[in-house]
Amino acid sequence: MSVLLDAATLDRTEWTALADQHAARADALTADHRERARRAEKHPVEDFLFSYYSYKPAVLRRWHPGTGVALADADERAGWRWYRHAGNGIIVDADAFRAERGSLYRGIVNLLRATQDRPAQFGCFGLHEWAMVYRADEVRHAVPLRLGRAGTDAVVDAHDLKCTHFDAFRFFTPDAVPRNRESLSRDAQVDHEQPGCLHAGMDVYKWAVKLGPLVPGPLLLDAFVLARDIRTLDMEASPYDLSAWGYRPVAVETPAGKAEYVSRQRALSERGQALRRAVLAAVTPSDDTPGGADFLRPTSVL
Repeated sequence: MSVLLDAATLDRTEWTALADQHAARADALTADHRERARRAEKHPVEDFLFSYYSYKPAVLRRWHPGTGVALADADERAGWRWYRHAGNGIIVDADAFRAERGSLYRGIVNLLRATQDRPAQFGCFGLHEWAMVYRADEVRHAVPLRLGRAGTDAVVDAHDLKCTHFDAFRFFTPDAVPRNRESLSRDAQVDHEQPGCLHAGMDVYKWAVKLGPLVPGPLLLDAFVLARDIRTLDMEASPYDLSAWGYRPVAVETPAGKAEYVSRQRALSERGQALRRAVLAAVTPSDDTPGGADFLRPTSVL
């Protein structure tokens, strides 16, 4: 965790240095994707964060100090949405954001809190990806199935599906839907989301983007890194053969693969919980903390 700043105002040298460091880190994180896009090449694992979430690399480059921190000599930010003058500086106008995006803000905060407070479950073994191709004529990705069609279906037949994440469940094939332990819906998402779920951890990135300037830059990039790492396990444990891209499968159809999956899932869940706590602390009003000041330094909380 980063060190608390001595003051809530940053002079121009300080905040522009932080903004530059942030942009450089963001550029490093997206360099491979941008180069592939230039060559019109696709990647079945790493492109997901830019296609499914539809956030361009430029979103990651934009640095925000978070709430409760004034930027001195920052008149160019006065025209930015949800920023305003305060004394001799410019600050994020958190009240305006919460007023204008009240429903979105409350929904995200409530979902993060509910997920954070619920016990983690670690028995799904990533079978949501298998359920998305179960008895299907076509697969979702242009990648061969590691066990073939019959072998893939047999793995689903042999397991109890325990998916708790609606945005994974909604892609289940019709034959897989009734095999899930519970039927999920968008309206009941807050009742089922739990911190052991890989996709719930990946979504911390989505929520950080949607909370805009309330989220300090380092937290946004940490959330992206977590989402990238989760996506890696998600696809390594999937039914797809990704050896052509250098990925080793986590064979969840075997006891050894299950054990590896749960071990890595637990570690990712712990990182996700740390980020949920950090995002909630940064975006919710508090009488005894200075909002985003705790998370200004470009030091990962992971």
